[in-house]
Amino acid sequence: MGRPYRRISPLLVAVILCVPAALVGGIWLGGHPEDLPGGIRDALVGDKSSALVREAMNDIKSSYYRKVDTTQLVNTGLGAAVRSLGDQFSSYFDPSQYRAFQQQSNGEFTGVGMTVQRVKQGLKVLGTYQGTPARKARIQPGDYIVAVNGAPLTGKSSDASTAMIKGKAGTEVTLTVLAGKQRRTVRLTREQVTVPLVSSHLATYHGHKLGYVLLSQFGDAAHTQVGNAVRRLLAKGAKGIVLDLRNNPGGLLDEAVYTSSLFVPKGVIVSTAGRARPRHVYNATGGAIPTNIPVVVLVDRGSASAAEIVTGALQDHHRATVVGTHTFGKGVFQAVMSLSNGGALKITVGEYFTPDGRNLGGGGVKEGKGLAPDVQAQDNPKTPKVDEALQVAEHTLAGKLQ
Repeated sequence: MGRPYRRISPLLVAVILCVPAALVGGIWLGGHPEDLPGGIRDALVGDKSSALVREAMNDIKSSYYRKVDTTQLVNTGLGAAVRSLGDQFSSYFDPSQYRAFQQQSNGEFTGVGMTVQRVKQGLKVLGTYQGTPARKARIQPGDYIVAVNGAPLTGKSSDASTAMIKGKAGTEVTLTVLAGKQRRTVRLTREQVTVPLVSSHLATYHGHKLGYVLLSQFGDAAHTQVGNAVRRLLAKGAKGIVLDLRNNPGGLLDEAVYTSSLFVPKGVIVSTAGRARPRHVYNATGGAIPTNIPVVVLVDRGSASAAEIVTGALQDHHRATVVGTHTFGKGVFQAVMSLSNGGALKITVGEYFTPDGRNLGGGGVKEGKGLAPDVQAQDNPKTPKVDEALQVAEHTLAGKLQ
C-alpha cells in the first residue's frame, strides 16, 4: 500500500472531547459568581472567596503605584487559577487564544504547520505539513520545542505552549529547537494552515484489495467524511478497511460516537460520568457497514481520547483488530464555555469508560497506559519511505480474508 500521507493532526493539545457546557462566568469579570454551576462555584469562587477576589482586584486596580492593565491582570489571574488545579488537560483561553482554538476545531489554524505533544521539557514534534514554515525550517518529528520567543516552555500546559506559537498570519515567532544534543533557534513567519481531516486510498496487498482511511482528528463532520471514504472504497472493491488513528489527538465526543457507529451496529459505544454530571451512556446510532467486512484500527502513543473511544469501542465489541502501540491513556474529558470577555475556560469535568467499563487514564488527570494493541507494531522513523506499522496492519487485515 506504500507509505500514506504523513499522519499530521492539529496541535496535540488535550482539547479532547470538547462538550460545550457552562463553566465560569466571572471571578471578577462582571462579578457574578452566583451564575456559575454549583460545583464550579464551590470549587473556585465560593461566596466568601468571590468577595475576597473582588476585594483584592479592586485594591490592586485602585492602589497599585502605577496604572494596571485590567485585562492583562484578569487574564493572568484566570490562567493562574486553572494552573493551580494541577491538571495538564485544563486551560484558560484569552480571547485571541480562544479564536485560534475555535479555528483549530474546524480543521484550520494560523501557525507554523506542525503537530506536537506535551512533554516535560516543552513540546515534542510529531510531524509537519508539506510546504509550511515548520517543514521549510527543517523541523523534524522527534525534535523538541523548548522555548518560544525566548520564553521556556517547561511547566506550561500544551494549550498555553501552542497558543504562544500560534498567532496572526504574517507575524513572526522564534522557536528554540532541540534535536538530540543540538540546540538551535529558528525564526518563522506564521501562515494559515488547513488540516485535512480524512485521506484515503485503495491498494492491493498480496492480491487483496484493501481500503485505507486516515482520520487526523475528530472535528466537525469527521464521521461523514470517514463514512463517505469507507463506502467509496467498498464500492471500488475493498474487502477490508484499515482505519488509521495514529497521532489523532481526539476532538468531539459526538464525532467519536458517530464514527464508531460506522462499524459497530448496536450496543454501548462509551459512557461518561463526573462529580457534577450524572452517568450517561452513548449507544451506536445505526448505519454501520456489514459486520462481515473486517477492520483493523492502527494506533500509536499519539492516539488520544476520542481516538481511544473509537478504538476501545471496536475492540470491546470484537469488531476490529487493534494494531500498533499503546495509546495515549487519557480517561477524562473537558467542557468548554465562552466567557464574557471573549475568552473561554476548559476544565476536566468527568471520566469516560469503554463498553467493557475500562477507563484508560492513570487515575484522575494523570496519563495512563491507554489501550493495549492486539498486535504490536511500530513505524521506524529511520526508514521514512517505509511504514512498518502499516505493513503489519495490512498483513493482519489480509489474514482475515483468507
